[in-house]
Amino acid sequence: MSNILVTGGAGFIGAHVTEGLIARGHSVVVLDDLSGGFTENVIDGATFVHGSINDVDLVNELFQQTHFEYVYHLAAYAAEGLSHFIKRFNYNNNLIGSVNLINASVNSGRVKCLVFTSSIAVYGRNQLPMTEDLVPQPEDPYGIAKYAVELDLKESHEMFGLNYVIFRPHNVYGERQNIGDKYRNVIGIFMNQILRDEPMTIFGDGEQTRAFSHIDDVAPVIARSVERPDSYNAIFNIGADTPYSVNALARAVADAFGVEANVKRLNARNEVVHAFADHSKIKRHFGDLIQGISLEDGIARMMEWVKARGARATSKFSGIEVMKNLPPAWK
Repeated sequence: MSNILVTGGAGFIGAHVTEGLIARGHSVVVLDDLSGGFTENVIDGATFVHGSINDVDLVNELFQQTHFEYVYHLAAYAAEGLSHFIKRFNYNNNLIGSVNLINASVNSGRVKCLVFTSSIAVYGRNQLPMTEDLVPQPEDPYGIAKYAVELDLKESHEMFGLNYVIFRPHNVYGERQNIGDKYRNVIGIFMNQILRDEPMTIFGDGEQTRAFSHIDDVAPVIARSVERPDSYNAIFNIGADTPYSVNALARAVADAFGVEANVKRLNARNEVVHAFADHSKIKRHFGDLIQGISLEDGIARMMEWVKARGARATSKFSGIEVMKNLPPAWK
């Protein structure tokens, strides 16, 4: 049994990863500020600490209290489109907070590996299929922050010997997701809008494509990555292989709920139009853990969970820093 710190463990991906770690007998401390997660997501058996990775004193105190052998850094505010308008918030949370954890891991001298969830946002546009050997060209502050953390982890391994595993997930959805977040997670947004008898909102013509990835094809791999040292100090794309247009996604979600696809078009956003990744590398290392859940099956699983809990109220981000070119739907 190992002592493990999971940041963002009350969030969607963090909860599933924590569940896998506890099932394998590990002792887990969850650190989360609940800005995007919920206490109901904290897995039984985990020790929950309500706090932020931006609180340097708290982070250092946790490392002094517990000799963590592994750190799973899953905390982030993962709203690519909104990150243009919340630059300071984005960099403080997604970059500076990460550095606090890296410093504490190095200083502890006991951390065997730090697992970090980056994003395919680091690639930018026109790099298809996205492969790990491409030179990242992020186009939004969220992707820039993620790539900066990746570079810092590489530097920290070379300078201090801190091992890492970096995952670049994309468009992950499933049970425990916050469907009330209007800025990210399009499947959750569509489901919440259907439950609230509202039209599904689509930016632009809806022909932008993404490969939507069910959580059960992502979390088990992340949770068990530290068990496979041959994966250390490497980067892995992780997620589904097949891209779908947002229009096709809207139809699939509506079909699952047994309703007509009622769509409202919004002005197009400045975003990467097509994004899908190659997963040859992760299949070589973790292929036995990947189920290959289809979009239809994944939507059905999530829908049952969503129906059981009902719609969520949507909330606006209260700290917009730049109003220029902010999509009207986000004002």
